[in-house]
Amino acid sequence: MALLEVTCPAPALENAAALIEMRGVVKVFKTPAGDFPALRGIDVDFHRGEFVSVVGKSGSGKSTLANMITGIDRPTSGEVLIGETAIHRLDESRMSHWRGRNLGIVFQFYQLLPMLSLLENVMLPMDFCNMYTPQEREERAMALLEQVGLADLAHKMPESVSGGQQQCAAVARALANDPPIMIADEPTGNLDSRAADVVFGIFEALAERNKTIVMVTHDNDLARRAMRTLRIADGEIVSDTGRVDAGRP
Repeated sequence: MALLEVTCPAPALENAAALIEMRGVVKVFKTPAGDFPALRGIDVDFHRGEFVSVVGKSGSGKSTLANMITGIDRPTSGEVLIGETAIHRLDESRMSHWRGRNLGIVFQFYQLLPMLSLLENVMLPMDFCNMYTPQEREERAMALLEQVGLADLAHKMPESVSGGQQQCAAVARALANDPPIMIADEPTGNLDSRAADVVFGIFEALAERNKTIVMVTHDNDLARRAMRTLRIADGEIVSDTGRVDAGRP
């Protein structure tokens, strides 16, 4: 699925040097104790098909960096460009619509709706963005649950399956609208090592299908398995290992 802004045709990105560009991104939070600079002039690119881990100590700014890409947070200054869309300039309504079509987001605590089955949870983004016909939505949701090994549990409620299975369902939900970008914020933080390995394996397979994966993690062993690792300290990128060539499409 091509990236697009809500009101414009999809831009041609096949020859673009980077899919995501962050330029001079500063984020300052107002706190009772004064201003807290979470990001201090971040300049970084992410490319199609990259699987990038973002690591750093608690409070280093790694989740804030991810939130700049998802639009959950807006930069105090600087630019966040995805394709030809300056997402930091979208209002909340356009941002919500754009996000639903272009980003898959996976959180640490799954955030499945407890009153819906796994199948219904996966169908929800398609309903929200009015994508596919009702029959296609169910067929697609089943296919995604099969991809993550949950087809037999499609009609189960979230509380009746394990944490690892809930997270796999959350990954399937994030893929519902076939987004080109997946943002995962500590997706394995609540999982045992076996379940974490399953979720990580799904991300690896997605990168092989040319999806761009940006994963915030505290797990250094998992982080080292990604194609590229950004390390953040005090709101700045202090290392960037495994970076692709600047000319990669």
